[in-house]
Amino acid sequence: MAVSSHLYGLALKSFATAAVNYTGGTVKAMLCTSSYVPDQDAHQFKSDVTGEVTGTGYTAGGAALTTKTLTYDAPSNTLTLDADDVTWAAATITARYLVFYVDTGTASTSPLISYVDFGADVTSAGAAFTYQLPTTGLAQITAA
Repeated sequence: MAVSSHLYGLALKSFATAAVNYTGGTVKAMLCTSSYVPDQDAHQFKSDVTGEVTGTGYTAGGAALTTKTLTYDAPSNTLTLDADDVTWAAATITARYLVFYVDTGTASTSPLISYVDFGADVTSAGAAFTYQLPTTGLAQITAA
């Protein structure tokens, strides 16, 4: 099955109310098991996410993104949120989803941005678990 990326619908509300400071805030990537059921229309904060992975080489809450950029493409009216690829070195974990969120230090106020569905469980056994962000970044917003 193909890997797919999805913007949480309520992320737009979080952007509009300035709850998301993408370039200035701490944005993290958190891995979840197949027990998590993403809900694009209802999930808004980290506290809505369940089934975070546990295992060697993985820290609860996920990894902070580095080199975050915002790029606007005028011909397509598209804003791309991008960052360096995310890696957990020497990890022994199994994940189905990768959730991007802004870490405020409190799960109930940490807004979700987007998630990746790997399409199936992905396992790492004592090796690097890396998610290479596509050219579309972790999220794209297009003005229609």
